[in-house]
Amino acid sequence: MTATGQATPATRRRAARLPKVRLEHLPTLAAVVIFVGMIIYGEAVYGRILQMNSISNLLINNSHLIILAVALTFVILTGGIDLSVGAVIALSSVSGVLLINAGWNAWLVIVTMILIGGLFGLMSGALIQYFDVQPFIATLAMMFLARGLASILSTVPERLPDDSALRLLATPIKLVDGPKVNDLVITPGVIIALLVVGVAVFVLHRTRMGRTVYAIGGSEPSAQLMGLPVHRTKMTVYVVSGLLAGLAAVVYTARLGIAQNITGIGWELDAIAATVIGGTLLTGGVGYVLGSVVGALVLGLMNVLITRDGGIPPETTTIITGAILLLFVLLQRAVMARQRE
Repeated sequence: MTATGQATPATRRRAARLPKVRLEHLPTLAAVVIFVGMIIYGEAVYGRILQMNSISNLLINNSHLIILAVALTFVILTGGIDLSVGAVIALSSVSGVLLINAGWNAWLVIVTMILIGGLFGLMSGALIQYFDVQPFIATLAMMFLARGLASILSTVPERLPDDSALRLLATPIKLVDGPKVNDLVITPGVIIALLVVGVAVFVLHRTRMGRTVYAIGGSEPSAQLMGLPVHRTKMTVYVVSGLLAGLAAVVYTARLGIAQNITGIGWELDAIAATVIGGTLLTGGVGYVLGSVVGALVLGLMNVLITRDGGIPPETTTIITGAILLLFVLLQRAVMARQRE
């Protein structure tokens, strides 16, 4: 810095070498900061947050939410929404347990559960793409349809047999043998969730479909003028969302061992919240799968901290989630306003 207050060439060169944060990255970085801050706060106030068994439980208990967050990332990136995923999980879960109890092969049931989700995604995509129904209305209709079918199938908890092969997806796999019960443990369900994340990152950032998804969210008319397969991609996005909802049902049912028609109520909102907290713009075109994963872990860790506290009513979770979501929506609006400037 010179005596006149101007930066010297050397100072300008050093500043140019510093990493620059793009405005659209700010919500994702904010989610990471909040997640790290929650860990530090939890460790300081309650302790045993950074232990391996706490990390294991966080991943195992939220593996289905991570899968749902990935599904909603694809949809919201195109500027759409999918309100049916929670109800689809209920229908897939109840159907799967009933089929297993009826003697079906467990692996065939897994495929069936996933295909049930894909069918509902296909119907949502068809309504949106070929009948020009708004995504909100189309997926809301599918939500009521799936929830109603699940209630027709059963209104009582259906239990998965303890010896069912589906239970293998919840088998603990010890990665690190720590002192006492402080082990790093995962399950095949966690591995499935991580694989889904990896494949989604590759698809969105390394394939033509991924580039088309971002282009549709940025400007669908422009994407059509560029000759991109807009119609096929939008259909595919909703089918992917449905398939992943079915897969989330498999992972959740294997872990809990119970299927109910009321399973998944509000989970679509949790998945949307995780996606938005992770930095995906509701208007589409900007967002990251890994950010959505962080958003899902923020919600999961929040539940852990509330449980550890013991004095906070569980109902407060929804209030805190709403406050965090509102904060990130306002941050997104600020970022968009700054970009227009």
